[in-house]
Formats: sequence, structure tokens, C-alpha cells
Amino acid sequence: MSSHKNHPFHLVDYSPWPILGAFSVLILMVGFIKWFHYFNYEMFLMSIMIVIMIMYQWWRDIVREGTFQGLHSYIVTMGLRWGMILFIISEIFFFISFFWGFFHSSLSPSIDIGMNWPPLGIQTFNPIEIPLLNTIILLSSGLSVTWTHHSLMENNYSQALQGLLITIILGIYFTILQAYEYMEASFTIADSVYGSSFFMATGFHGLHVIIGTTFLAMCLIRHMKNHFSQIHHFGFEAAAWYWHFVDVVWLFLYISIYWWGK
Repeated sequence: MSSHKNHPFHLVDYSPWPILGAFSVLILMVGFIKWFHYFNYEMFLMSIMIVIMIMYQWWRDIVREGTFQGLHSYIVTMGLRWGMILFIISEIFFFISFFWGFFHSSLSPSIDIGMNWPPLGIQTFNPIEIPLLNTIILLSSGLSVTWTHHSLMENNYSQALQGLLITIILGIYFTILQAYEYMEASFTIADSVYGSSFFMATGFHGLHVIIGTTFLAMCLIRHMKNHFSQIHHFGFEAAAWYWHFVDVVWLFLYISIYWWGK
């Protein structure tokens, strides 16, 4: 069969990773349920290992196609850009649902929670303690990831490395502080609609921070292997867009849930 093609698009080869990835996430979900209901986390740990192995091999194939085989042409990259833009838009609407639920409950508290917001018995967090520190951390990480992007565009390897490393460290620091805040919380996800709204919104944001940190860590490894250039670094750009999205969502969370809704 001829390898010649008369179009600029990249038709990907057959890959086992999408279907295996889907099944591994299914096992992960079952592992979560088994952990929560039966306090047995063996299936969860096994599924995490499977997901990580599939992620590694899938990303390896994409890096090979885009970096070494030169299949990510301008047209292909534009498709990837629009794909990332639409993905972030879908994520925005995902978080809008949490804000909608929070404001619905807080602006008109029902009689079930005593017509008070926050409900009686809920001791909220002080917004000028850990939440404010986390805000400063994420805003600083937004600056450092922008510094990294400009360094890449100027072909400054060392500054791009430093900026990316700082961003990853700040992301990990944010996650540690968020976990500490959860451990110190006086309420749980089961404590009325306030607990549900708080932990669902901040918990999913924390998950996105972990995903974004992983995204940037992969970019750091690729940068150290000289995969990026002045004109070919969309993998990093996508990670930076995602990180800025995480920053903006946190600002809305901080203002509405930690500050206004306390």
C-alpha cells in the first residue's frame, strides 16, 4: 500500500491505548467504589498502576509522532489548538455547574438548612489564612509559567527550565496545603449542602491542579530532552493554557466560596 497522501492531515495509526485506557479508567472507578464502601484499596492501587503505564506508552507514541516523525504540521497543530480550546471551554462549563449549585443554595437557603448560610454548625475557613496563601501561590505559578513560555520563544533553555521547575514546585505546594486544609476542616462532604458544594468544587479544582502539575512535569522532561524549539512547542502551550484556566477557576472559587460565601 502506498504511503503517499494528498492532504496535510495526520491520520493516526491503529492504537490499543484508547480502548485499554477506557477499560483501565473503568477499573479505577470500580476500585474507588470498592475502597469507599468496603475499605479495600487493592483494586484502586492496581488500576492506578495500569493507568500510569498506559499514559506513559500513549504519550510516548504522541511525542514520537510530533517530535521525531514530524507529523504535527501547521495544519495538524491548528487542529490540536482548537481541540484544546474546546476542551477548556467544556471544563469551564463543568465548573459553572458547581458555581450554579453553590449560588442557588447560598442566595436562597432552604428551610432544610434553617434558612441560614452557612448552615448552623458549619465553621468555615478564614479566607485570609491558607486560602489566601494558596491564591498567592497559584498567581505566582501563573507568572512563572508565562516566564517559561517567553523563554521558550526566545530560545533561552536555562530560564525556561527554571520557570517550569518553579511552576511545578508551586503546584505541588498548593496541593499539599489543600490536603492539609481538608484534614483540618471541621466539616465533611456529608455536612449539608455547604459541605457538598465546598468539597465538590474545591476537590475537583484540586484534581485539576494535580493533572496540570503532571502535564507540566511531562513538559519539563521533554524540555530537558530538547523536544521544544522556538516554533515547535505546542505541547507546552497547551499545558500553559490549562494552567491559566486552573488559576482563573481558583480566583472565582476563592472570591465566591471562601470569601463571599463564608
